[in-house]
Amino acid sequence: MPHIMEILGKARVVVENGEITEVGEPLIGWCPIFEKARGITEITKEEIRKNMEFRIKDFGLFTNKRQLDMDIFVGFGASETMMTGLTSGLLDTTVTACDGAGTVISNNPNLVQGMGARISGLVETEPIDETINGISERGGIVLDPSTARVDPVAGVRKAAQLGYRKIAVTVVFPETAKELREVEKELDLELVIIGAHVTGINRQAAQDLIDNTDIVTSCASKNIRELVKPLVQVGSAVPLFGLTQRGKELLLERAKEVDSPLFVSSAKLPSLPEAKQPKELV
Repeated sequence: MPHIMEILGKARVVVENGEITEVGEPLIGWCPIFEKARGITEITKEEIRKNMEFRIKDFGLFTNKRQLDMDIFVGFGASETMMTGLTSGLLDTTVTACDGAGTVISNNPNLVQGMGARISGLVETEPIDETINGISERGGIVLDPSTARVDPVAGVRKAAQLGYRKIAVTVVFPETAKELREVEKELDLELVIIGAHVTGINRQAAQDLIDNTDIVTSCASKNIRELVKPLVQVGSAVPLFGLTQRGKELLLERAKEVDSPLFVSSAKLPSLPEAKQPKELV
């Protein structure tokens, strides 16, 4: 089974045996985050290939040399926010995904950041023993080492069996978020559901995701931007939105650890300066 991930405008990239075998078309032409971080002024198939090659070479994605100890990538990313939640005690554990391992349960802040900092929309992956062993050595629990399946719901159920109650979990699909809310009630949990990888989702899916998450990323989603009614917003180009009190508290806690100066003010949200938004919102 190949590794499949969607990156830079939700372009589908297939990696087999450490080599890129397929690069799809991006849905957008420019992203402010990647211009700032990597100097990419136009998202093309060639730039996507180069970026994935960089991730494979420098961070070992989809290989047995996967780095699991990484620095902060953005001030208010999903992994950075969960990392802060763990260190502050707002969270007991997290349920996320990692290439070469699939769904992972971890209360190690550094591991959560290391796994999540350099991946985006992980569609599917296959087990890589060195990655799974590295996660285990850092206290992480791989849901299914034999298949490396990505299954947030099963991950939350497993975390609950292990005694965790305040759990952050990342989701891509609104159906998953809805099911997690049912699990939350069934098992008397306190979930922080974080919706991610939303570029290109339709209006109904965007509304369903907003209705069932605590935090949602905006990516390059026109529908998320038009429908969201956040309690708090962090960032202006590709912001994260806190939708519930639980999500708001987690993002504000993250703000305490951001090194750069912060401007805090009440405002009508969302606040989305047109010139800063990704091109061709979809």
